[in-house]
Amino acid sequence: MALALDEITIIVIIVVAFIWIISSSVKVVKEYERAIIFRLGRLMGARGPGVFFKIPLVDAFRQVDLRVVTFDVPNQQIITRDNITVDVDAVVYYRVSDPVKAVVSVENYVNATNLLGQTALRDTIGQVELDDLLTRRESLGQKLTEILDIQTDPWGIKVTNVAIKDVSLPDSMQRAIAKQAEAERERRSRIIMADGEFEAAAKMTDAAKLYQENPTAIRLRELQTLTEVAREKNLIVVTPTTMGSDYATLIGMMKKEEARAR
Repeated sequence: MALALDEITIIVIIVVAFIWIISSSVKVVKEYERAIIFRLGRLMGARGPGVFFKIPLVDAFRQVDLRVVTFDVPNQQIITRDNITVDVDAVVYYRVSDPVKAVVSVENYVNATNLLGQTALRDTIGQVELDDLLTRRESLGQKLTEILDIQTDPWGIKVTNVAIKDVSLPDSMQRAIAKQAEAERERRSRIIMADGEFEAAAKMTDAAKLYQENPTAIRLRELQTLTEVAREKNLIVVTPTTMGSDYATLIGMMKKEEARAR
């Protein structure tokens, strides 16, 4: 009976050990993951996606996510090229392109990429003036993307995009920009008014030349002006005798035209 119990115990131990070996040997990684295998400390390569086997107590592995990671760069206080202090927020998008390099070439690729993004942002913004920072965010983001992509390539990291979210200015600088914008609008307004006066003066010059060539035309213009003035019944118009007779003739002609129209 004791022997039977010993046999059962051995069988149980064997079954448990077998189950443990199987559970430790069979691993599964998802479609967007890779497993980097180390056998007795030596790199064996990447496995996955799907099922793979590792030798218990001999193989070790590290799992790497290949999806795009979004890193929000903390608010950075930066001095621009024209000595203006601004607060800049940015977002970095990157992914692991080579999982083996990401594990072997750098201790912590996530932390290293994040710190490098902060440094690159400060260096790039510090080399541009405030006007460029406010008007060329997209081009600056592309420049940052290229810089980070080159520097993280040895780590197996692909930087896909860097976006500058917000640029905060001091209150004094905001007031200065508002005054500058107001002055610019005033300048444009004065230019438009001057252009209008110039065009009006040119038209009046052309009209004066026309009247000079045709004295009758200026005479008719004087009579037309008197007619317009006469519509104001509370006004008294005093004209020279000759002009008065011409005006009376014009009024008579206008009355005849009105009678015919009726």
